[in-house]
Amino acid sequence: MPLSRRTFLRGAGIALSLPMLDAMVPAFRRSAYAAQTGTPRRMIAVQTNMGILSQHFFPTTTGADFELTPYLDLLKNFKSKMTVLGGVSHPDVDGAHEAERSFLSAAPHPGGAGFKNSISLDQYAAELLGPVTRFPSFVLDVNAESTQGMAFSRSGVKVPAEKSPAKLYEKMFLQGKPSEVEARIADLGRGRSSLDFVSDDAKRLARSVGAADQARLDQYFSAVRDLERQLELAQEWERKPKPKPSAPAPTDISENKKLIDKIRLMLDVARLGFESDSTRVVSLFINTFSVVADLPGVKDETHSITHHGGRKEALDQLFIIESAQFKVLSEFLTNLNATQEGGDSLLDRTMVLYGAPMGNAASHDNKNLPMLLLGGGFKHAGHLEFDKKKNYPLPNLYLSMLQRMGLPVDKFATSTGTMRGLDFV
Repeated sequence: MPLSRRTFLRGAGIALSLPMLDAMVPAFRRSAYAAQTGTPRRMIAVQTNMGILSQHFFPTTTGADFELTPYLDLLKNFKSKMTVLGGVSHPDVDGAHEAERSFLSAAPHPGGAGFKNSISLDQYAAELLGPVTRFPSFVLDVNAESTQGMAFSRSGVKVPAEKSPAKLYEKMFLQGKPSEVEARIADLGRGRSSLDFVSDDAKRLARSVGAADQARLDQYFSAVRDLERQLELAQEWERKPKPKPSAPAPTDISENKKLIDKIRLMLDVARLGFESDSTRVVSLFINTFSVVADLPGVKDETHSITHHGGRKEALDQLFIIESAQFKVLSEFLTNLNATQEGGDSLLDRTMVLYGAPMGNAASHDNKNLPMLLLGGGFKHAGHLEFDKKKNYPLPNLYLSMLQRMGLPVDKFATSTGTMRGLDFV
């Protein structure tokens, strides 16, 4: 008997739409990695949305002995732990500035009228890891407008970002009053019991459908049980003592022009999240579009000077802004490298992805993206350069990152395999 796409499971005022069944299964699938013990692996993905001047980023030589460019020279202490990627992009991702939405998802044609995003790399990793940490992921942004972001759920919905380092610090380290904890646990318990009602209704439905739909409903039952288990674990997290911070609470910066200070603060809090094992997945979106950065020598907002037309004054300002971002990245890497965990540095356990959605911001080109991978337990290749006319698929790197985390994945988005030339340690 065919089921209408409008069929719902109902019980005790709860309604669940059946067409979500297929999507729910991978969303709550637990990997074998979630049960592993030992030192974990982590990832952070950083997007600076207004591009990076290629002449100061891409080396002219390839391999491990590549010549450092002005931007990469700021990261020279980590040359042996970096891979610079040239000639890479997301297949069919276009739309100029709109490509920032597909930076971690590789969803095609983000500028199209009917565009719907797909799950981003960070959220996919968080799903597969399961509730092994108090927070599945940190989604952070600096200066983003309401519609901007790069973290998307399996249903293509933008995941709300945390803009306040102070609030994130509070969530990580401040326990709250016992009454507040118990109120939160009660909320979780009510959510769990509502699933029980929906599950009962689904079982009644199973008796009236064919074998194929029964198999799909069996998957649904598994998803419900996994979700119930996640809610139980969330209750357990509420009662577990929060970790002790290794740094004082940050003070939020409200002025957008303090771009570099805001980035530094977000990266500091991300490091605390890794160090305390509060999360293992972080994304940071940096919007510099209409910002006049509070830096000596900068007087124009970033977007206007990306359309520089070769003007020296504009190029000099861009160099100041982008160099400052690489300096902050170097500070972050230094702090990760100085923190030991399980006999390794935190940098060796953390994949740091840094890049932009446009290869040339002046022409709004979404090919030949400036991409950099650091740390994370790879045999870094130095400068990997692919065909600049027929770009190598960047999702292959994302697949390698997921596998490096120990996740059972053989494809992500438009990947055609793992990253060529990049092996695990």
